Amino acid sequence: MQKWLGLVLLAAFTLGACAAPAAAPPPKSVASGAGKTIFVTRHMQKAQGEDPSLSGEGAAAAQSLARMLADEGISAIFATPTRRAMETAAPLSKLTRVPVTPYDPRNPRQLVALVAAAQGSVLVVGHSNTVHDLIARFGGAPPAPLTEQDYGTVFIIDAKGGVRAIEVR
Repeated sequence: MQKWLGLVLLAAFTLGACAAPAAAPPPKSVASGAGKTIFVTRHMQKAQGEDPSLSGEGAAAAQSLARMLADEGISAIFATPTRRAMETAAPLSKLTRVPVTPYDPRNPRQLVALVAAAQGSVLVVGHSNTVHDLIARFGGAPPAPLTEQDYGTVFIIDAKGGVRAIEVR
């Protein structure tokens, strides 16, 4: 009797493992929710070298970014731990008194969870090779990948997943 029961359980387990998983629900925009807007940008212009700082032009653009987003209800700021990304986020952090939280660009799922948990609007500073993927993960239609020469575009993902781009001035 125990052998027969064991075989039945083994067969049930095997069939269950082979069954197709239930269809996943359609992705919900991370930006969903009252008033949450996600701003995603690449770091501003950088100097040369390993883990470079922003160039003079990039530092000025970071200041302009801070002025642009000052009244947007930013409650969280995320940037990769590179010098150029942290320096891009720093002026807005200083202006809003919202600390910059470093994130690992190799772990975008963790960043998505952090952004989803944030109340209010969010700024994410990434890199030319991560911005398009981040926008998709936040529920927006991704733009074409950025090139090494693309700086100063801020992608705005609204609560419905709509995406628009503005330039830092």
